[in-house]
Amino acid sequence: MRTLTKITRRGVFALTAAVAGIALTAPAKAEVSFAGQTVEWIIPFSTGGGSDTWARFNAPFLQKHLPGNPDVVVVNEPGGGSTRGTNLFTQRAQPDGLTILGTSGSTQFPYLLGDPRVRYEYQDWEVVMVAPTGGVVYTTPATGVDSIDDIAELQGQRLVYASQGATSLDLVPMLAFDLLGLDVQYVFGFRGRGDGRLTFERGETNIDYQTSSAYLRNVTPLVEAGDAVPLFTWGILDEDGNPARDPTFPDLPIMEEVYEMMHGEPPSGPDYEAYQAFNTAGFAAQKMVFLPEGTSPEIVEAWRQAFRDIFEDPEYQASVEDVLGAYGQVTDGPAEALFRRGTQISSEVRDRVVNMLETEYNVRLGE
Repeated sequence: MRTLTKITRRGVFALTAAVAGIALTAPAKAEVSFAGQTVEWIIPFSTGGGSDTWARFNAPFLQKHLPGNPDVVVVNEPGGGSTRGTNLFTQRAQPDGLTILGTSGSTQFPYLLGDPRVRYEYQDWEVVMVAPTGGVVYTTPATGVDSIDDIAELQGQRLVYASQGATSLDLVPMLAFDLLGLDVQYVFGFRGRGDGRLTFERGETNIDYQTSSAYLRNVTPLVEAGDAVPLFTWGILDEDGNPARDPTFPDLPIMEEVYEMMHGEPPSGPDYEAYQAFNTAGFAAQKMVFLPEGTSPEIVEAWRQAFRDIFEDPEYQASVEDVLGAYGQVTDGPAEALFRRGTQISSEVRDRVVNMLETEYNVRLGE
């Protein structure tokens, strides 16, 4: 697997089998092969973060299971809280099956909030895979916190967090920290969560979160070395839609449990409703794979079949949980359902969050 640093243009891919007998017989199903081709997987984030880890884990399996066994390269296009690379995908990707986009909650959130930097429309694309995930909040022992039992020590301290932007996936921790009553200074403008983690490692920030895959790969060694202290997770939704502990980190409490530890009652009210809405959009349907507008049904099906085969691959099954966590990645109908859930919020929640960003953080969309 190779890595590129910028998008390239290419012509429309010609299907290898023609549709025959149009006038007198039913058309034969077109056969798709990407033999001798290169697939570019656009990740609109920098290297080292959760989306990058997720793509680089899946890329070799796509090479193995896509028809024709094409090369699959991960192309990092960070910037604008992931809007830059996503806008480039919209502008340049051809409907030939040779360019896919991997989005995250940081890509969904600007879209949901009406950010003017967004030049993409989710409903135009074809979703072929969705990967729910989780995330872990952690701090440094320099704050006086040695475990979650000490979280009250964070109250009254000035905490510093490196953020991709207020409309990125970092909106979830912003809403959570506000609910918990923590005093957090946000330093905006980082190009990915991997960059945020590096500021933590350098001692420039003292609270951070990483998605599950990045946490397992990059933060677990910090915890083992005594340089980071895990606090809580975003959790998952159970079968009834209620918050539950993350199966990847069952020993860590979820935000709701921490709130009750700190305030003596469960969270409730409009601010909690906003947190729930964006937590669901950002994590239950956090990472998605798309083909561009106009992609033929045959190519869409070829991609979905590749993911079906990947999910049944014994090598994949043996390693996926260690790398990405205990979350089921899906295609077909389940992916469509999560896609719809992850790209829709109520106008009331949208207006409340936009107002919160403006009044509490002086963040105006597009600035």
